[in-house]
Amino acid sequence: MPDATALPRGALLGFDFGQARIGVALGNTEVAIAHPLETIASDSNDQRFARIAALIGEWAPAALIVGLPVHADGTPHEMTRLARKFAQRLHGRFGLPVWLVDERHTSQVAEHQLNDAGLRGRRQKPALDQVAAQLILQSFLDMPDAVGSVPL
Repeated sequence: MPDATALPRGALLGFDFGQARIGVALGNTEVAIAHPLETIASDSNDQRFARIAALIGEWAPAALIVGLPVHADGTPHEMTRLARKFAQRLHGRFGLPVWLVDERHTSQVAEHQLNDAGLRGRRQKPALDQVAAQLILQSFLDMPDAVGSVPL
């Protein structure tokens, strides 16, 4: 079993988990840059995990980074529980180290970035989750051992 406490080296996949959509980003520890990859939009967990399996097969990540939503004051809520469950399922299915990263305000920052890029309203929806995943992954790449980045 991989050592989840050792900082990963190589490709990383980042996830912004949501009940309707999962944003995915790709990054690499060598260049420490993340970029949006795609948004998985499916109600079926089987379809979601099939797509994630394909991405893992394609990019061969060293670890998976999952955003952990919490209230502004850091207290957990229902989505915190669901994101942890998603992270545990990723680890169980794929045997890769999974890191949880505090994702407070990433959706708002992603929305502002897309507004600045000229994407507003409904045109923003397809990109919003993957840009949020990019922000989550980039925060891990910038400071992997910072408070808020913890192995599952």
